[in-house]
Amino acid sequence: MSDTRFGRAITRALNDAMEADPSVIVMGEDIGAVGGPFGVTRGLQKSFGADRVRDTPISEAAIVGAAVGAAMTGLKPVVEIMFMDFTTFTMDALVNQAAKAHFMFGGQVSVPMVLRTPHGGGINAGPQHSQCLEAWFAHVPGLKVVCPSNPADAYGLMRAAIEDPDPVIFVENKAMYGAPGPLPDEPEPVEIGKARRMRAGSDVTLVAYGAMVSEAAAAADILSAEGVEAEILDLRSLQPWDKDQVLASLSETHRMVIVHEAGVEFGIGAEIAAHVVDAGFDELDAPVLRVGAPHMPVPFSRDLEAEYRPNSNKIADAVRRVMQ
Repeated sequence: MSDTRFGRAITRALNDAMEADPSVIVMGEDIGAVGGPFGVTRGLQKSFGADRVRDTPISEAAIVGAAVGAAMTGLKPVVEIMFMDFTTFTMDALVNQAAKAHFMFGGQVSVPMVLRTPHGGGINAGPQHSQCLEAWFAHVPGLKVVCPSNPADAYGLMRAAIEDPDPVIFVENKAMYGAPGPLPDEPEPVEIGKARRMRAGSDVTLVAYGAMVSEAAAAADILSAEGVEAEILDLRSLQPWDKDQVLASLSETHRMVIVHEAGVEFGIGAEIAAHVVDAGFDELDAPVLRVGAPHMPVPFSRDLEAEYRPNSNKIADAVRRVMQ
């Protein structure tokens, strides 16, 4: 067990997968000698060559279109899209082709590809480089969506995503790339669709993913000093998501707050809240609340971005409301 930065855990997962399986290739803009905009693929081209670590033209549609074809013909491409905002250029290949191929060809074809992309704020990149668009992809049948919150899960979910026969959207929070955390000497894949119980508590359940897991943990510390013990569930997987564990936690705490950095309207939290109210209504002692970003573009300004993003104080305030 050693401390490893979040970004380097993904690097190691890619390296280990490429060593284990020659059909795994990596594609994207400036991912070779440069190592990608955040350095995640640094060193891979030197180890595996330009045939397997391919720098591509600046055309997200072309990159993902080529990856879909490669996946359908026997390779396992891992594509990097520099910012999640630029997945807007990939929607036909992802939504109409990759997600539908298995169904349209009567189950005879799989599309084992991974699309890596960073979302979220924290580096003052502005409204066109900071969006959290994961709910778009979670809405599409045929796509899987994961979002790790720590290095061990980043490694494990990446290995699982590469081995999955279906296309997986692998969402990374750009503000977390340098965050350290424990990584086992022999890390293992993490099952897609299984949440992680990060912290036990009896008064309220906090459901979060990605960078908001650490904010939820900070909020739980604040609340504990006030006599409120919060349980934290790290979703890890957004589609499919762990309905059973979420409902099991609700049956113990009877209150729930759902947190994500994405806009609160029409988001992942809305889907979870709707399901909880439907399937777990009798367990609820208070309304289900959501904490997320307001319905506006992400500001450039450091101070405005900090106000825009959810944080531990906003989470703690929501918990105080459900405890009343």
